[in-house]
Amino acid sequence: MYALYSALLGFFLLLTLPYWLLQMMRHGKYRAGLRQRFGAVPPTLAGHGEKPAIWVHAVSVGEVVASSAVVRLLREKFPSHRILISTTTSTGQKLAARQFGAENVFYFPLDFAFAVRPYLGALHPELVVVAETEFWPNFLRLAKRSGARIAVINCRISDRSFPGYQRFRSWLPRLLEKTLANVDVFLAQSEEDRRRLLEIGAPEAKVTVAGNLKFDVAPPPPPPIVASLREEFSRSGAGPVLVCGSTLEDEEGALLSAFRNILANHPKAVMMLAPRHPERFAVVAELVEKLGFRMWRRSLWSGEPLAGGVFLVDSIGELAALYSLATVAFVGGSLVPRGGHNILEPALYGVPIVTGNHYENFRDVVNFFASRNAVRIVGVAELPLVFMGLIENGDERATLGRNALAALESQRGATDRTVAVLLRLMDVSS
Repeated sequence: MYALYSALLGFFLLLTLPYWLLQMMRHGKYRAGLRQRFGAVPPTLAGHGEKPAIWVHAVSVGEVVASSAVVRLLREKFPSHRILISTTTSTGQKLAARQFGAENVFYFPLDFAFAVRPYLGALHPELVVVAETEFWPNFLRLAKRSGARIAVINCRISDRSFPGYQRFRSWLPRLLEKTLANVDVFLAQSEEDRRRLLEIGAPEAKVTVAGNLKFDVAPPPPPPIVASLREEFSRSGAGPVLVCGSTLEDEEGALLSAFRNILANHPKAVMMLAPRHPERFAVVAELVEKLGFRMWRRSLWSGEPLAGGVFLVDSIGELAALYSLATVAFVGGSLVPRGGHNILEPALYGVPIVTGNHYENFRDVVNFFASRNAVRIVGVAELPLVFMGLIENGDERATLGRNALAALESQRGATDRTVAVLLRLMDVSS
């Protein structure tokens, strides 16, 4: 069964090899950590001796941010252990290295036994903590066989992934069942995620609801650019400020069109436009210039006045703090059917939030905020009117932002509940 899965995975990688090579050549993606992904354990990990280890896997930036408080508490509770963090993406790798030290961070291996075994042999983890839904059959099987206890935290089954798991269960029912059986505890974000976990085969006794760790994330330390921009806006009288974060292809055009309407009434308005993927920075810059907007690139900005144009955020790791400057915040990936991104980042600053109607990846969060009058959900056609309505109505903006912060605060506590379960799993009193 596992041999069949490995063969299918190998065939898939071989079939899609031209795509991976093209991404490497054009954008440099997936090149970083390539040897590690194939099982080459970095010397910084192999040389940690007999010190016990806890392995936390966080796919990308969102999972690193969400699990950061859990990692810090684990460090406090297990001072004699080494807490090691793996990621899949290079952006997640960079953030994890900044937060936890590069010597404790590495790329997650491909799900082949030959790539996974060297890490388990070098680290001997007592506990493996997987953030969200990374159900890799070979990794979980081999980790369990090595003696590690396994927890999946902040677990969610999105609307997009749920049908895929159902198909997988119908095609290879015993494989998914055995894969999930290797996990000692699943900590679901919501009752709906718990129900879906049970439906795809997770043992009922192992599934509990702990809440969403992302509600517990604290505002990041503001990078220097935030103070510089705030000072510039004050000096030049720029505003209102529309921060559009994590945007995807086919969204920027609609957002820029809506911004043109704002400029007609507010000639000193500023749009801070932050594309989700770094490889698209140049393409988005071309689009902004083609449409005739004044534009400043974050990477080239040296303090000149910004009023009346687009500030392209062509940097990594600064968007969350930049939301603090927003008169209105828009969270992308949601005007197109891609599932949306995290509305909790702007909520931390009590700013009014607008998101598109494709928010499946954050279904429970957005629906909860909507029930508290804490977010505006719009389609492309309504976007200009909603932006203009919020910009013109200060009371509505204040209410929406205040409700967003209150909604976020009301759901805190998942980190403490998660760590308490992990301590019990390790037979340690909290």
